[in-house]
Amino acid sequence: MEKLTYRLEQFEGPLDLLLFLISKHKLNIYDIEISRLLDQYLASIEGMDLDMESASEFLEMASRLVQIKSAVLLPRHEEEGEQMKRELTGQLLEYQACREAAALLAARYRPGEHFVRAPLELEPDKAFTGAIEANQLLMAYLAALGKARRRLPPPAEAFSGIVRHRVVSVGSRIIHILKRLYRREALSYGRLFDDASDRSELVATFLAVLELVKSGRIEVREDGEVAFCRSAPAPSGRGAENGEE
Repeated sequence: MEKLTYRLEQFEGPLDLLLFLISKHKLNIYDIEISRLLDQYLASIEGMDLDMESASEFLEMASRLVQIKSAVLLPRHEEEGEQMKRELTGQLLEYQACREAAALLAARYRPGEHFVRAPLELEPDKAFTGAIEANQLLMAYLAALGKARRRLPPPAEAFSGIVRHRVVSVGSRIIHILKRLYRREALSYGRLFDDASDRSELVATFLAVLELVKSGRIEVREDGEVAFCRSAPAPSGRGAENGEE
């Protein structure tokens, strides 16, 4: 439920009434005479035509002033009383400053107007003020190092499987095939590729078979066997068993 505000003549709340009494009777706000202020305060609220619930704030301030007066008069509680007086003085000074600011704004701006402060340009603070563990710093360094390595050109070893390969000539595979067929009457087509160790030998062997068929030195039968033509001359050449030059 919204809190209701009650007026006592021109006063809004107990602090407003206390400031009026201090100003009217020329009391020192920094060293308030509690007894005198209490008498004036009680006389002012005596004529309030309000029920107890509505006047609770004014009555609460009255009991507070009575407590401060009692503490000041008692020798054992004198320091406590002075502390309560300083707290009351602080509240009165803050309320007075707020009231003066409100009066200044009311005189400067009409009702319905808005007062907006322009945004300030703040310089970004680039200094790192947090805490980081050594392991996290190491992982960040390794991650940054990995990104730097990826930007470097790949080493020559990365292309070894693409641009560096063993060169096998078709002529060497021709001699190899003829020697294998010369030892036996026929050989299955698939057996010609059994000793091929890499792709270069496979391609060279296939081209050698095509060249031999074209020249009439071997024949490929319907059953998938490759036969050596007896009319063809015997193969010759050293080192042909290796299948490469």
